[in-house]
Amino acid sequence: MKHLSALLRTVALVLLCTLISTAQTVSVVIQNATIIDGTGKASFRGDVRIKGGKIERIGKIKPSKMDEVIDATGLVLAPGFIDIHNHSESGLLSEGAAANQVSQGITTILVGPDGGSPWPIAEYLGKLEGKIAPNVGAFIGHAEVRTQVMKQDTRRTATPEEVAAMAKLVEQAMQEGAFGLSSGLEYDTGFMASIEEMIELARAAARHKGIYMSHIRDEEEGFRAAMEEAIRIGKEARLPVQLSHIKMGNRNVWGKSAEAIQLIEAAKKAGQDVTADAYPYTAWASTITVLVPSRKHEDRVEVEKGLNNVGGADKVLITSHAANRSYEMKNMAQISAEKGISPIDLYIEIVKNGGAGVVCNSMSEEDVKAFYTRPWVMVSSDGGIGGRHPRGTGTFPRVLGRFVRESKWLSLESAIHKMSAMPAARLGMKDRGIIKKGMNADLVLFDPNTVIDNATFAQPQNLATGIKAVMVNGTKVWDGLKPTGAMPGSVLKR
Repeated sequence: MKHLSALLRTVALVLLCTLISTAQTVSVVIQNATIIDGTGKASFRGDVRIKGGKIERIGKIKPSKMDEVIDATGLVLAPGFIDIHNHSESGLLSEGAAANQVSQGITTILVGPDGGSPWPIAEYLGKLEGKIAPNVGAFIGHAEVRTQVMKQDTRRTATPEEVAAMAKLVEQAMQEGAFGLSSGLEYDTGFMASIEEMIELARAAARHKGIYMSHIRDEEEGFRAAMEEAIRIGKEARLPVQLSHIKMGNRNVWGKSAEAIQLIEAAKKAGQDVTADAYPYTAWASTITVLVPSRKHEDRVEVEKGLNNVGGADKVLITSHAANRSYEMKNMAQISAEKGISPIDLYIEIVKNGGAGVVCNSMSEEDVKAFYTRPWVMVSSDGGIGGRHPRGTGTFPRVLGRFVRESKWLSLESAIHKMSAMPAARLGMKDRGIIKKGMNADLVLFDPNTVIDNATFAQPQNLATGIKAVMVNGTKVWDGLKPTGAMPGSVLKR
């Protein structure tokens, strides 16, 4: 009996310690923070209590003995950053901790942009349940439903029957929680889609209060017609339009951001709901074939024109080429010199051998600034887990460090708004994106004096510095140096 009594006392003591430990971590108080609430309003000093995954109180808070206290003196507390355009579809399945995402303050990721998405949406989201650090939602991709219906025969106009079949798939995806329809009309799968096809599919998304998010058909010389097409799709389908990674993509259109801005603001003045997002770099990443918009990939004149438009072969970095890995992370001028062939011949060879991923440094910083300083442009990365462009790891700290602190293009309050409340509103998320009582506790704590991106084109996975802590649904997922291993992320549905 003595042994049994001692055993019971031990068990009781363990249970008591467990209960105390649990109680101690039920609430967290962040004290002495400079709070930027995401709305765009001026910052203020204060404390925040987090309990049960939500923001319980904001103000001057006296912690109890059971609270975990975080001293945020000298630090900014902001809502978690929402990346509306992210390519981590496969990365999240293999690396739920998403280190290069949460380390830059991202707490919510939207996958499935540019027309490419998982399928079916419900099955994909189901695989993520309980296995992700950030929250994740998805768009349904136009190219994906086009491929589902037309198989590999996508380089033509779809028949009315095929469009109807695609619309049913969009309906299914929206019922499964997609936030809207995405398109990548510059890419081969979507290139031959008619505007009528796009309007019909957008109507399917509109019936479920989704949005239309588009990598438009041309981001260079044909940008105006491409933007007008996207705006018309939104108008006729009666749904909001999001222009993905808005840019002036080559040197021939440098300075024409003013024309694009005028076009969009005229549409807004006429009553349309049009917004855009942008990444903070002058280099884009895509497939090599977009360099030749005519799709005449063996026409030497067309290839030469395409290379000249971006400033020459030295501006085109090969980031992936399955047929010859030795080309990767070298620009086309270097590879041409090594092989003793012209850049034109190299282009033709690469396309014949399956194509390549490229990063092309052909944008103007002045155009980037022009877009970033518009109130209807939000921050997005267009990157993701394992990407070979530094935007996948550095986007949000780059805006905070370089555009806010160094260049003073934006106030800190405006930048945070573009990263949090603005994308939350665009996506119809009412429970996150703002520091407010009752909201989900997706939060970022950072040093405004040191936050900076460190990712480069040579080393795109270098993590940012200055992000001190990141919380998702009230649980810390980044401790300033590494992921915590916690997986509190939710699957989000429209």
